[in-house]
Amino acid sequence: MQISLLKSKIHRALVTAANVNYEGSLSISADLAELVELEEYERILVGNMTNGERFETYVIYGVRGQGAIELNAAAANLGKPGDRLTIMSFGLFDPEEARTHHPKVVVLGETNKVFRQK
Repeated sequence: MQISLLKSKIHRALVTAANVNYEGSLSISADLAELVELEEYERILVGNMTNGERFETYVIYGVRGQGAIELNAAAANLGKPGDRLTIMSFGLFDPEEARTHHPKVVVLGETNKVFRQK
């Protein structure tokens, strides 16, 4: 048996752009994604803290070091620049792994700079 657990989370990510005409879903500055071990094209669950929307999509790496969090394609209709998001990924773990697993978590502050890392 395997258990689905939180693998990683970016909390309080500030949406910097929204583009319905872009192919793809959520662009995340590559350095931020790598901090929590999110792979490009990995499936994610996103919660918009501003309007309560929740949606699944996938990660596209954005330009490293710019703090970009961009809603693309259909996801662009679920938020706007200035909204705060919680971005989560999940993994499957066997019971032994689950007992010692700790998710990678970053909390972002203003301009998507890392405020706290767990």
